[in-house]
Amino acid sequence: MKKMIVLIGNYGSGKTELAINFAMKAAQSGRTELIDLDMVNTYFRLTEPGRMTRMKEVRLVSPNYTNSSVETLSLPAEVQSAFAMDWDTVVFDAGGDAAGSTALGRYHQDFMELEEGALEVLNVVNIRRPLSGTVEKIIHIQQEMELHSRLKITGMINNTNLSVATTPAELRDGYEMIREVSERTGVPVRYTSGRKEMLEQFLSEGHDPAFIGEPMEIETYMARDWDSWLRKM
Repeated sequence: MKKMIVLIGNYGSGKTELAINFAMKAAQSGRTELIDLDMVNTYFRLTEPGRMTRMKEVRLVSPNYTNSSVETLSLPAEVQSAFAMDWDTVVFDAGGDAAGSTALGRYHQDFMELEEGALEVLNVVNIRRPLSGTVEKIIHIQQEMELHSRLKITGMINNTNLSVATTPAELRDGYEMIREVSERTGVPVRYTSGRKEMLEQFLSEGHDPAFIGEPMEIETYMARDWDSWLRKM
């Protein structure tokens, strides 16, 4: 059965990094496509020079005009290949605000025709970002994303981090807040993600597995600092 993973989340949640990680893991065992549907955040694009060198196993579909001076992006016809072709896994990286989620709504009927259990819609949550810094804000943006994407969120990912300044406290604080969101909304926590050392420390603390989900060790593919950017110049 074809599996589709839709990652949504507000600016700075880390969903693009997670989208690559999901795609790379899936590519180890099957044909995988990664679709960049983030029509809002053009700063960290999946197709920037140098970022695809380690992703030869994954077919990438990105908005038209990516890597050009044109900032008005449009969705390519190739997105339909996600539904028409025989992929084992398709990962969607979609914007998390109203405008970004609307891009998903265009494919509502295609998603609805998938086999039961084939679709996961995951809200990537990083409580260290202002738009998701409280339980109320997380619930509000989650409701907005569902409304505009016309898709039901099936789970959350605790991806709380401060980039290179991340400590185990980030995952711990994210766990507490996302646990409350889950209890209030009924949306389960499907994954807790982080770098190996931080994740191991967090998992050793004995938190309730029901609000951790599947631990997901992530590898960094996206450069987020000036030094890395300058090295590519």
